[in-house]
Amino acid sequence: MKKTIGVLGGMGPEATVHFFNLIVKHTAAAKDQDHIKVLVWNDPTVPPRTDAILGSGPSPLPRLLAGVKVLEKGGADLLVMPCITAHYYAPEIAASAHVPLIDLREESLRDAKKRIPGLKKAGLVASTGTVQSRLFHEIFEKSGIEILTPKPIEQQAVMEAVFGKKGIKAGFTTGRPRTALVRVARRLIGRGAEAVIAGCTEIPLVLRESDLTVPLIEPMRIGALACIRKAGYRIKE
Repeated sequence: MKKTIGVLGGMGPEATVHFFNLIVKHTAAAKDQDHIKVLVWNDPTVPPRTDAILGSGPSPLPRLLAGVKVLEKGGADLLVMPCITAHYYAPEIAASAHVPLIDLREESLRDAKKRIPGLKKAGLVASTGTVQSRLFHEIFEKSGIEILTPKPIEQQAVMEAVFGKKGIKAGFTTGRPRTALVRVARRLIGRGAEAVIAGCTEIPLVLRESDLTVPLIEPMRIGALACIRKAGYRIKE
């Protein structure tokens, strides 16, 4: 049975657009009617997730749960959040929702185990909230995959590249933000990473597998493919 996807987005808007585009791009379709019904709730008023996790800002959970209600009322049969850091609140969201929540971390682990057999160490390029809350550690380390994180000064560079005045969230996807993220990813590889996780939904807007000497694990692309399958559609070859 065909299902409607509900996208709990706005964190940030460009990442949400990118995720929706991935669903459209990878769906096997010859005409409009072959595509998936997708409801997108783009709420940019959701408080910063990293600030909340680090104790310096309000919780985004009330806004996230409000978005879930909007999507369910609109007819969503499954939910997905194109924001990795927001997965800190995935247990509460899953418990409150009446439809399944696709976890981008779980889907990324499944893909990594299939695509990169024998993976033992993965570098993580992500927000400080994701890094410090160990969102990927708790998922990947259960399968024996060690997560390598940037050094403090490198993590500052990641945050500046994503959240800075001329960062990705401000619409800058070339130049310094891209250079900084590529440099951090390559340093993780130099310290033994056998793959790199694009652990913030803005990262794949600038970091590509061709920039690296190891595979890039992209939760956004992996999650989009999972949505297509779980909605009962075929993935474009």
